[in-house]
Amino acid sequence: MILRCQPGFELLLENELRLSGPGSVEQGEGWLRLAPDDKTVVPELCFAHSVWLEPVEINAESVNALAAKIAEYFFASMRDERFDGSWPLLFETAGGLDGLGRRADGVEKAFGELLKKRMSRVAKLAMSEKPRGPAKARGLFVFFADFRRVFVSRTCVFGGQRRMADDSQAPSRSYLKIEEAYVVLGREPVEGETVVDLGAAPGGWSYSAAKRGARVIAVDNGPLKGGALNHPLIEHRLEDAFAFRAAAGEVFDWLFCDLVEEPHHVMRNLIEPWLTQGWCRRFVIILKFGRVDPVGLLQEIMAPGSVLMTRTSNLRLRHLYHNREEFTVVGDVRA
Repeated sequence: MILRCQPGFELLLENELRLSGPGSVEQGEGWLRLAPDDKTVVPELCFAHSVWLEPVEINAESVNALAAKIAEYFFASMRDERFDGSWPLLFETAGGLDGLGRRADGVEKAFGELLKKRMSRVAKLAMSEKPRGPAKARGLFVFFADFRRVFVSRTCVFGGQRRMADDSQAPSRSYLKIEEAYVVLGREPVEGETVVDLGAAPGGWSYSAAKRGARVIAVDNGPLKGGALNHPLIEHRLEDAFAFRAAAGEVFDWLFCDLVEEPHHVMRNLIEPWLTQGWCRRFVIILKFGRVDPVGLLQEIMAPGSVLMTRTSNLRLRHLYHNREEFTVVGDVRA
């Protein structure tokens, strides 16, 4: 298997992977490789953006030679398949090697010409986009470890992470995190729903929900800015996020929480009360791990008796494309 992650987080991915047994036999910037004979079933991982199953190594010196070998592999592997709709065709590269992207572009173009020449209809159905949201996809996935060595796979498991488009009215970069979290969860706030945003300032998450028509209570002693300031669907409460509680009988459709606080403190004194009391129906939570062991934290919050395991469903933990030293937790609260 080839596992892709955000560059700089390879060690954390490997440490997370070791919780289920296997360790990597090779790693580079933004990727790990497991031994070809390792049959361990890899669980859903927080730090893995994608897992390339049963990759085959291809080596060649030139652009055309690489393209020809990739085409040979693809044509042999899809001999008995039917392509009735769009399918993913992705070329990706390891980080840290100047010019590798240009090399991959050249091979992709040459491969495309070979594909059109032999199977023009199948070529027209190819899409150079990842599936939206977590998915197991069948297609052709090509990963350049260096200029002469690539791995090709027909099946890839995606965690849902992806780069999001910015909004000029969004008051902070954190807006991108909530937009990406919607993709991972598989749904987003809609008109008429209610949101409580704990630790809202400067309001990126509140703005994201309000622009979709949701009504937001933004809880923070700090000021709101940009598109969140004076938005008609955002009520700003100058209160402490840890002290704020839902009114009697009130259940918010969404709980948002992105606080620069120690993660155990956030879980114990904020998240647990909200989930155990049923004050929200679903949630998006950021846990900062700058000063704690992130893999140890994952083990704690995913332990069988933890509040996340006993009180939620559709639970997903992800190190997002837009996360830094933090990970995102999304899910639904059990009724």
